[in-house]
Amino acid sequence: MSDTAEAIRSTRTALIIPAHNEEDVIETMLSRLPAGLFDTVIVGVNGSRDRTAERARNAGAIVIEDPRKGYGVACLRAMEVLPPETGAVVFMQADASEDPADARRLLDPLRSGAADLVIGSRTLDAGSHLLSHQRFGNWLATRLIQVLFGHRYTDLGPYRAITVEALRALGMRDENYGWTVEMQVRALRRRLRVVEIPVRSGRRVAGTEKVSGNAWASLRAGVKIIWTVLRLAVAAR
Repeated sequence: MSDTAEAIRSTRTALIIPAHNEEDVIETMLSRLPAGLFDTVIVGVNGSRDRTAERARNAGAIVIEDPRKGYGVACLRAMEVLPPETGAVVFMQADASEDPADARRLLDPLRSGAADLVIGSRTLDAGSHLLSHQRFGNWLATRLIQVLFGHRYTDLGPYRAITVEALRALGMRDENYGWTVEMQVRALRRRLRVVEIPVRSGRRVAGTEKVSGNAWASLRAGVKIIWTVLRLAVAAR
């Protein structure tokens, strides 16, 4: 076993959940977490105007709030309060559309020393619920990455696990829709070992769809993702 794998096995595992106006579902989502899997659960509440923060605290999570909107904002702020002994981080959505039990499989390649970053791929699971524009956007962005960086991803899904060492080395900056693709492109540039495993993604349990069910938000997200890939490609030259 590698020194990194041994370090991850002997240190703590954290879960980061970005959440924007998710008061209707956050407690349900947190109640489904596998017992004993995560040493630290951090909910990054970004620009919310409801009781998301209060309900997450009531469910036992560490909550860090930021008045700015943005998926990346929530992730970056949550990273600031990771306990120093944390060895690996899982990122999961707040809408309970993902199976928290899959986190064990995401963490396994890190703990065995086989990977630095593990992407949960929805497209590799035939039972996943993805709308047609989500599938097309994924196809377009992953093919662009393949052309520009020579690696073929199957998904840009937000469900993922990464070692803290790798996460710190990436120098993440994106504050909104470009967060996931920035991580995956920077991982290639850093020559990290990346693995994809199938994960099932369903419909959100409650609350309002922020991106996939909103045509305008989906378009903005798609433009930002493509722009992020192109920007990072130019920066790599």
